[in-house]
Amino acid sequence: MDRYREIIPEWEEFWEALERPMPPVIRTNTLRIEPSTLKRRLESKGFDLRPLPWDASCFVVEGDIPVGNTLEHWLGYYYVQEATQLLPVKALAPRPGEHILDLCAAPGGKTTQIAQYMEDQGLLVANDHSGKRIQALLTNLYRLGVRCAVVTECPGENFPGEAKFDRVLVDAPCSGEGIARRFPHLRRGAPLGTIRRLSILQKRLLTRALKLVRPGGIVVYSTCTLAPEENEAVVNHVLSQGLAELVPWEPPVPHAPGLVHFDGEEYRAELAKAVRIYPHHFDSEGGFIAVLRRPN
Repeated sequence: MDRYREIIPEWEEFWEALERPMPPVIRTNTLRIEPSTLKRRLESKGFDLRPLPWDASCFVVEGDIPVGNTLEHWLGYYYVQEATQLLPVKALAPRPGEHILDLCAAPGGKTTQIAQYMEDQGLLVANDHSGKRIQALLTNLYRLGVRCAVVTECPGENFPGEAKFDRVLVDAPCSGEGIARRFPHLRRGAPLGTIRRLSILQKRLLTRALKLVRPGGIVVYSTCTLAPEENEAVVNHVLSQGLAELVPWEPPVPHAPGLVHFDGEEYRAELAKAVRIYPHHFDSEGGFIAVLRRPN
């Protein structure tokens, strides 16, 4: 992680956050239950629920048993989802009746969140390249009662079609440095070879997504890593080819702007419109979000 000292001014706060346990967060499945009703049910079981200040349907949960070990979880009333991972779908801003593609969908946290924003109306294509991972995706779609979704198995970079969707989410496979609070071995940082290999795939995924979205449509690119090679460099690649324009998006949480240079590499100035989340910003995980529009 030392390679990020130059881009994280609050280095001590960042490192202290990595070593703290992360509070569990749940997202109410509003297709099945109202947040207030869920809150009452879980509090009657001895849990303490505190709404997120920026999303009243999500709660920080404390209790004597794991929050996944309840009847309400089995019934699909909520999804256990880390707070930073709620933000890419907020940036995507799905609407009822739209045609939306989740290009790297498994295990389904963001897919089911998209379905909620769509009010289960329209077409949601949930794609993943791995048959094994699709089993988890299907389980979560069934458990949460999503009916507007069609599941496909295809390498995202080869997904067929052209200009088919109103919005596309690319929550790309990544080196995962942002989730080091849950996986301590990642506090050493990911190997540079892994980062560079993934960056090649990520560029192909984002390039394909921008061809799948209609002219004027929105693509959100997100990761749970800190590596600029997997974040700004990927977005810089499609901007330099004229495939997209970067759209400003202001998240409802503390954050840092995207980088315009790192380790001798220069990125386009508009990368400052992208969003970096570090674990100390609001007691969460790390991540990266960029909102892009395909030119008309």
